Amino acid sequence: MLFNSMTYVVFLPLVFSIYWMVPHRYRWIILFTSSYYFYMSWNPKYVVLILFTTLISYTAGILIEKESDKAKRKLVVGFSAVACLAVVFFFKYFNFFSQSAVSFLNLFSLQLHPITLNVILPVGISFYTFQTLSYVVDVYRGEIPAEHHFGIYATFISFFPQLVAGPIERTSNLLPQIKKEHRFDSEKAITGCKLMLWGFFKKLIIADYVSPFVDQVFAAPQSYVGFDLLLAMFAFTLQIYCDFSGYSDIAIGSAKLMDIDLMINFKSPYFSSSIKEFWSRWHISLSTWFRDYVYIPLGGNRCSPKRQSLNVLITFLASGLWHGANWTFVIWGGIHGVAQIIESNFLKSLNKVKEFKIGYAFSILIVFIFCNFAWVFFRAASLANAQYILTHMFDGISNPVEYFGGTWVFTRFRQVYIAVLTLLLGVYDRLNINNDFSERPEKRGKVLDWAFYFVIGLLIIFLSKKGDAAEFVYFQF
Repeated sequence: MLFNSMTYVVFLPLVFSIYWMVPHRYRWIILFTSSYYFYMSWNPKYVVLILFTTLISYTAGILIEKESDKAKRKLVVGFSAVACLAVVFFFKYFNFFSQSAVSFLNLFSLQLHPITLNVILPVGISFYTFQTLSYVVDVYRGEIPAEHHFGIYATFISFFPQLVAGPIERTSNLLPQIKKEHRFDSEKAITGCKLMLWGFFKKLIIADYVSPFVDQVFAAPQSYVGFDLLLAMFAFTLQIYCDFSGYSDIAIGSAKLMDIDLMINFKSPYFSSSIKEFWSRWHISLSTWFRDYVYIPLGGNRCSPKRQSLNVLITFLASGLWHGANWTFVIWGGIHGVAQIIESNFLKSLNKVKEFKIGYAFSILIVFIFCNFAWVFFRAASLANAQYILTHMFDGISNPVEYFGGTWVFTRFRQVYIAVLTLLLGVYDRLNINNDFSERPEKRGKVLDWAFYFVIGLLIIFLSKKGDAAEFVYFQF
């Protein structure tokens, strides 16, 4: 079930109504059944996967809590991790590693054919698997107690607003909220609706508008040169942000209707003045997950500078691979890792530059441009395509009139449309950089606040594409 489908328009109000009508002790049942229905509406047979990982991690948590022997506790953690990650490996990475191994052996004249599987990648598998892994590790560390109520634990893993594409919730935040007795909070519900409306705007009016043109260029980049390639790169930068942060806004807003607070997943990332800051504002639930469960266990910054740099690089390479079974994702992660290592070595000089307003603004521009070029590897179907785009996007720029005037994929109207939407998005994100725009209407007046969301609603009604709902980009991860 897609957030941007008519099915969800009926589903959410129905769940919301039943949830608040039943007594507290039954509400977890409403959330559990609605979450599993939400997931099964995509493909019913794959529900066994989330049940399997839920059961494994639930059992592991209880065994770890009961066991006093440290070696045995580690064994349980290891078994749980292997069992859950094996599911992800089978569906997401088997073909990638099989083909990569054969390609490597072919370099030594060992001509083999890869064994590949014809399976569909289950939506959300990387997200809920990480949630189960962090739960088991947190129980092992003694940071949280094991949950003994299987139904409530299963509800925590499958909570439908964040099930398919996050945020990747921590047990300490979401599980207690599912167990807590809630009272309807009209202000929180209104804030949730505002967040959802802005999320729908980013998805339906921005991301879905530019995606066909982005797809057209990236599907056959060799058919284009110059400004079309450059603008396609920028359009994807806009699309990936609006698509994914739009999903997160809708997820967080949906949860608020049940008086449940999910963690913020995006915080104006394109206004970051450093790569490190970018990752503190982009997909926050994932970046903090890798920090706490990969980077810190590797040694974090509690080691020599060289080892710390290696830890950063390993973490980003793993993050890239998490996003997709393709070397393009690994390189994308590696680029960000190397950039952060270089940045850390010149930290004092960069901080001095940012003491001046013009230096701070220039830093933001440089980081934004860097992210644009890095996104090419994220979006390109192959390394060859990424290389072509990056090496041909400035072809003909020596003749600006021809360079900017010869484009046809992005017509003048489309260019103006993208520019206006980028400006609107930039203003909103600038206002939202330190505070949640949807939660402070008193600072701009309630009339202006409601007028803003009224206009957003009208734009969604009149400008969104009609027909089949477009999937969110991060469903493939």
